[in-house]
Amino acid sequence: MRIAVVGGGMAAARFAERYAALGGAGAVTVYGAEPRAPYNRVLLAEVLTGRYDAESIALPLGGALARPGCEVVALDLAARTLGLADGTVEPWDELVLATGANPVLPPVRGLRRPDGYGLAEGVHTLRTLEDCARLAEEAVGAKRAVVIGGGVLGVSAARALAALGARTEIVHQAEHLIERQLDPEAAAVLRERLQGLGVECYTGNRARAVHGGMGVPPAGGWERVGAVELASGYRLDCDLVVLACGTRPRTALAHAAGLPVATGVLVDDRLAAAPHVSAIGDCAEHRGTVHGLAGPAWEQADVLARRLSGAEPDARYPGTSPRARLSTGDLEYAAFGAVDETLDPELDVLRLTDATRGSYKKLVLRGDQLVGAILLGDLATVDALAGAFADGGTLAGHPLHLLTQGAPR
Repeated sequence: MRIAVVGGGMAAARFAERYAALGGAGAVTVYGAEPRAPYNRVLLAEVLTGRYDAESIALPLGGALARPGCEVVALDLAARTLGLADGTVEPWDELVLATGANPVLPPVRGLRRPDGYGLAEGVHTLRTLEDCARLAEEAVGAKRAVVIGGGVLGVSAARALAALGARTEIVHQAEHLIERQLDPEAAAVLRERLQGLGVECYTGNRARAVHGGMGVPPAGGWERVGAVELASGYRLDCDLVVLACGTRPRTALAHAAGLPVATGVLVDDRLAAAPHVSAIGDCAEHRGTVHGLAGPAWEQADVLARRLSGAEPDARYPGTSPRARLSTGDLEYAAFGAVDETLDPELDVLRLTDATRGSYKKLVLRGDQLVGAILLGDLATVDALAGAFADGGTLAGHPLHLLTQGAPR
């Protein structure tokens, strides 16, 4: 059996590695548009700071054939072939779409070059190792940087730029940072910790325009970014702008092939989009949800590997309960389940805050059932929390142990 995996990201690598580990007998080929074999995209901010190099974040493929720099531009589902950008046509028996997602470019004036092709000088995204290399090169001489977007990527990028010596500011439209996973109290603690690292945050603000600087453009180049204008009219001077406004699933290939597409490629509990065609990771939409996180992508890859390897032919993906984890330098947090207790009057909260250590811990409970949790600044009990959620959230003993010792007495 020939299995073609379209996309060279984290979901693709996880599937290939697990398929081999489970004894899958098929020949797996991973086609990636990037010039590198799959790597851990979550660690790009750490590559930016120099903590890791590009080689150290490479991901194992379990013996699969990696074909980096081979962009798939067409799919023929009836003939079971795919077409590469160089004109080559390759056959497959099973197709796995792991095409990932593209960075979202916000509706901000001045982001693009005057000719409309490419981003303005000094404006960056951070999605690939090539993005990281370009940003690292320019960050060396940068004095001020603005990150547009205060989600997980924005916070990670801002901390990295500050560590490289740039005075860094985050502009975030929501009322607090990482609003999908943190409550306002946790976000306030995170904001204070960022300020201690040299990062200022403008939450509840929207970037309206990017302006060029007053200096002379580099020879043969375009005018370089010099400021970000907020909706209020206030300007933040800068040498660099990093866009961290989320991602959008890459679905053009699937759509052109006639596969069902909404926000992402629609899949059932088998992760199938059509006979002999599956989709996993950031490009897949399961039960109306596109997760856009590494954890769910790997869970999907594991389920599909079990099914296609024959280890568990009836394997199903039930979905993933909300959870996320960030570990970047001095900033760490983990969030599980439903963290906003205001949505349900029957929920109770147990909260511990240590202002001197910059830590915040919270459990959201329904009776003796754990339904949500946040740890920020102190992740000593994260394994115990993860175990409690894996067991369905039923607690043994007083829940305080999940914020202190991590194991019931």
